[in-house]
Amino acid sequence: MNKREIKSILIDYNSLAELEKEQQELIKKAKEAAINAYAPYSQFEVGAAVLLENGEIIQGNNQENAAYPSGLCAERVAIFYANSKYPNVAIKSIAVTANTKDGIIKDPIPPCGSCLQVMLESEKRLDKDIQVILYGENKITVAKNINQFLPINFNKEMLK
Repeated sequence: MNKREIKSILIDYNSLAELEKEQQELIKKAKEAAINAYAPYSQFEVGAAVLLENGEIIQGNNQENAAYPSGLCAERVAIFYANSKYPNVAIKSIAVTANTKDGIIKDPIPPCGSCLQVMLESEKRLDKDIQVILYGENKITVAKNINQFLPINFNKEMLK
């Protein structure tokens, strides 16, 4: 028997002022996107903003549907749009936040497994890490890449 230990490194910040201006702007865009989410069933409005290597920022928000699970998460909406509009431009970072009926979330929420898998594919596709910024009123969590959330992952090499 062999035992493996897997570690992830996530950095927590207490305020926006601790972040770089580029990260602050991306969070602002994610907050804007959350306001426009279509979430009549869950009342959980998620916003995402993707910063591309060319400087473009693409926003996305969750889109629910009465025929669950036909909706789509904010992260995938933003990433799929970015990849379709700029197929050969790497994603530099993504910021994610959410609103509830009580306002913006207090603590950051991680992306779901499906979104993480899509982010991982985007990293592998253009061989570029994607920084993840998760915003909550109480703290901001930053990871340098998707492996911090998905250290054992399914990838194209496994299909050979």
